[in-house]
Amino acid sequence: MEHIDAWINVLRKRYDANPQHFRSERMCFLDHLFAQQWRFNYKDFKDSEPDQNGLGRRLPGGAWNYYAGTTPSFCQSNKVWGMDIDDVYAPVNYNDTHWIAMWISIPKRHIVVWDNICSSISPEDLDVVMEPFLNMVPYLLVECTSSDEQRAQYSLEPFTYERTTNIPPARAGDCGVYTLKYIKCHALGI
Repeated sequence: MEHIDAWINVLRKRYDANPQHFRSERMCFLDHLFAQQWRFNYKDFKDSEPDQNGLGRRLPGGAWNYYAGTTPSFCQSNKVWGMDIDDVYAPVNYNDTHWIAMWISIPKRHIVVWDNICSSISPEDLDVVMEPFLNMVPYLLVECTSSDEQRAQYSLEPFTYERTTNIPPARAGDCGVYTLKYIKCHALGI
């Protein structure tokens, strides 16, 4: 997992030094811990009782820091999701055996998953993998927004997602490299 995060750090550094080379100046790159923590803590989120406005649920530790761009500590963006950030890229590990790439589009309220064809993730399993992000990202945007005016532009309705189907096949074991390449190419507009 360190090799995945190392490449994400290289990508962050390149973006920080030359944002004009990328398709937008409103994006951020997260390490694998984001997805790992959100998936691990999703049950606590679901089990926690919301208040009368639907808020007050338990988000994963550090959720505010991701939202505010202070995490991860390497190449902090210090940009706020939804205000300064429209696109979030993250690698997602499945059962310590497979990597997929995830692009969260905040304005579109949609997530795109890139997964190579050799994947062992069934559509049903992928639904389970994506459920925390589909539900907690919109919740984070509403919960962490500082003003009622900004809060009004968001909804607690889950995001949608799609698994792209035009992905070239890969050999077993190459999924990590493909995941990083998908993130890099999409972020560069390729």
